Amino acid sequence: MTNLQVNLHHVTRVEGHGNIVIDVKGGRLESCRFDVVETPRFFEAMLRGRPYQDASHITSRICGICAVGHATTSLRATENALGIVPSEQTVQLRKLNFFGEILDSHVLHVMMLVAPDLLGVGSIIPLARTAPAVVLRALRMKKLAGDLCRTLCGRHTHPLSLMVGGFAQFPQLDELTQLRVRLEAVREDVNDTVELLSGLTFPEFERDTEYLALYRPDEYTFIDGQLRSSDGGVWPASEYRQLTNEYVVPHSSAKHTRHLRESYMVGALARFNLNHSQLSPWAKEAAATLGLKPKCTNPYLNTVAQLVEIVHVVQASIETLDELLQRGIQHEAPVAPARLSGEGVGVCEVPRGVLFHRYVIDEGRITAADCVIPTGQNLANIEADMRALVPAILDRPREDVVLQLEMLVRAYDPCISCSTHLVDVKFLE
Repeated sequence: MTNLQVNLHHVTRVEGHGNIVIDVKGGRLESCRFDVVETPRFFEAMLRGRPYQDASHITSRICGICAVGHATTSLRATENALGIVPSEQTVQLRKLNFFGEILDSHVLHVMMLVAPDLLGVGSIIPLARTAPAVVLRALRMKKLAGDLCRTLCGRHTHPLSLMVGGFAQFPQLDELTQLRVRLEAVREDVNDTVELLSGLTFPEFERDTEYLALYRPDEYTFIDGQLRSSDGGVWPASEYRQLTNEYVVPHSSAKHTRHLRESYMVGALARFNLNHSQLSPWAKEAAATLGLKPKCTNPYLNTVAQLVEIVHVVQASIETLDELLQRGIQHEAPVAPARLSGEGVGVCEVPRGVLFHRYVIDEGRITAADCVIPTGQNLANIEADMRALVPAILDRPREDVVLQLEMLVRAYDPCISCSTHLVDVKFLE
């Protein structure tokens, strides 16, 4: 095709509303955009003037999928601002809770949002008829993930017991023992999922970009760490604004970001490319079975990287549970603040990539806040991928081009509503 117009409202099987706009005239690509059309949300403004204890509960409402991720990142920002060092038990319980959310979100994306494309159906509904075993397997894994989060925090979505300096309630040892038994049993479902995806065909497309993720030398980290770029360099989390460099574009209610190139990518593929050596042996074996090797530059394979992380967090959950069961659960009081004023940054790897929260607290109340969302960081990279992809597939039928573009957006697992944030103007003064 030398002429092509696409104005797709809205991309399906993603969270939120986003449009694909393509205009090719005479073989020349004149427009190529991913429009985010959600109304901007002002969570940073909601935090201003609130007691620091409220921050994690408010910001967990940013997302119904990554509620644990936002709550945990918020807690780390508050704790860093107030000089709070959580106990080892708190660190372990938060990790276990985080693993549950990674498992839940990745299963949702891999099996319910992406798998229908790969298996030739329009959604999870017809897939339940054509491949019921696949859907039941996904539901079992999601049920386990939800129960894990509920056991630790009272409920999965918008956790209740996470709090500054510790936990408001603690799981019973018999509950943790039962979860460990179920995690061992779910290994079969995980292995079957790896086998399924290893036999499916993903679009062939390569575009090198900068990958950005958290890094710690001792573990495949999801909570805390330094920022690391595939183009070289390591930065403390406190310098995140030097990397994210948010800017406004006219077609999106979410800001874009750039660092060393025109765009960068965060998420499971970025984590895999930068931290693959710290994956568990079982996860490395799964990656080999799936044919995923670093450095992978095919964005469609972000889904495959998510499956590798599913394997990793199941194993990591078992190992963390073993430590907690051996040590026993202590009903400890939250660690008290060392001060009531300060500024702190929290950073976590939520399912869709690295998430930042930054708070200024004065005498116990938040005076400024900033949240930088993974999907917002990926938007410029999605558009750069689209600009490279469209000219390469213009020889295909229009419906194939549209499907490839939808699959590309879906591969990033965007959480579009979460991305529509405006920085607190106090941070721009």
